[in-house]
Amino acid sequence: MAITEYFIRFLQRRDILSERDLERLRALQTTHVAYAPGEVIVPRDRSAHRSCMMLRGLSARSHQLVGRPDERVITALHVPGDFVDLHGFVLAGLEHSVVAVGHAEVEFIDHSELQEITENFPHLTRLLWMATLIDAAVHRQWLVAAASLRSSAHLAHLLCEIYTRLNAVGAATNNRFCLPLLQRELAEILGYSPIHVNRAVRDLRDRGLIRWTGTEIMILDWPGLAMLARFDPTYLDLERQGR
Repeated sequence: MAITEYFIRFLQRRDILSERDLERLRALQTTHVAYAPGEVIVPRDRSAHRSCMMLRGLSARSHQLVGRPDERVITALHVPGDFVDLHGFVLAGLEHSVVAVGHAEVEFIDHSELQEITENFPHLTRLLWMATLIDAAVHRQWLVAAASLRSSAHLAHLLCEIYTRLNAVGAATNNRFCLPLLQRELAEILGYSPIHVNRAVRDLRDRGLIRWTGTEIMILDWPGLAMLARFDPTYLDLERQGR
């Protein structure tokens, strides 16, 4: 599947695209690149001339801590169809890097293409804006979850969110999905020690909410998992409406 098809699903879940919109998106000229686990996809502090979309796998927004080169904080996860660094189109540089989580594939789109869209396709321009606003909403919700949920519920919220985002673009179905995160990486996302993350995973298993084998997760009790997480997908803006 071409990257634009995942992004088209992302948009069509939220709005109706005209044939002209679809033709323009499918005509995007892209450069395909594959990355090994942990490789930097987008370096920080660069003057960007292109932005990337996720095609396969996951990527993470990674912040290096000042004066602590061996430590980092992950502030976002990106799934297929996400326009990972669209904000780099209008910013002079990025204060974070984007790294591959597991094996990942992306498509790079030159900013000249995005500029042409913003000049000639006002509806698509609004939808690109929407994509960046949803990205910001996810970030805010991560802050809320970190401040209000204990470890098991916090992990449950992350699992509910990632599955919902994958399902929205057709990259996960039947309550099954792949999450190629090491416990160390989960700790960097949730703000806990690997030991606390291990206990949280075990707790969700013991409650009969999930089955987690390697990188494969099966949600056994969606209502129970969502209730524990107090998960409300409103912030993902999944309702279709004209924009």
